[in-house]
Amino acid sequence: MAGHSHAKNIKIRKASVDAKRSKIFTKLSRLITIAAREGGGDVKLNAKLAFAVGKAKEVSLPKDTIERAIKKGTGEEQGESFEEVVYEGYGPGGVAIMCDILTDNRNRTAGEVRKIFDVYGGNLGSTNCVAYLFQRKGQILIESVGKSEDALMELALEAGADDLKADGDYFVILSEPSQFNAVVEALAAKGIQPAEADIVRMAETQVALEGTIAKRVAKLLDALDDNDDVQNVFSNASLSDDAYD
Repeated sequence: MAGHSHAKNIKIRKASVDAKRSKIFTKLSRLITIAAREGGGDVKLNAKLAFAVGKAKEVSLPKDTIERAIKKGTGEEQGESFEEVVYEGYGPGGVAIMCDILTDNRNRTAGEVRKIFDVYGGNLGSTNCVAYLFQRKGQILIESVGKSEDALMELALEAGADDLKADGDYFVILSEPSQFNAVVEALAAKGIQPAEADIVRMAETQVALEGTIAKRVAKLLDALDDNDDVQNVFSNASLSDDAYD
């Protein structure tokens, strides 16, 4: 979920793992299936799959569940046919919101997402209504403790990254989506394990919100993120930690 500092968002997600374990299991299983469908079932040759499996192991997703998810992606085992969809809309204060969806029933998911927007004071928009406000980027977060910023910068840039910057307890590496796997693989070759790595939608400019509106937006983003079919939520809202209290 994106709402303010990338590093802070990671901490919020980690804090909610136990409370949302079953939902996280479902989302990670789907993510593994999609990664295997796109790049094959060999984690050594598919960086996206390797990362998804790594995250699944972090939250103790059972090994047999991981293996079934991979087989569903490669077609070795029958499973639901998931479709990737992007929904866009507006939250309180007119902030822009984009949701990456994996669903086996587009009509059901559209109804559920529309209701969440309505309940929390937003509205689901039409295709491309806010997409122009975002850029797709590969984003990799590395814990900064014990690491040299200069050395990490050199490694990332040589692998094809665009930039590296410090953000709290993390270094954030940004790349074009086409270079994402190469950067992840270069880090892995040096034994560097990301705290998070994914293709994200980054807002070109952010809208700072405070008080009641900020809390309403935070509740909307959390509710969207809590939906089983919503894989990622991105917003151009800049929210402080107080908004999530």
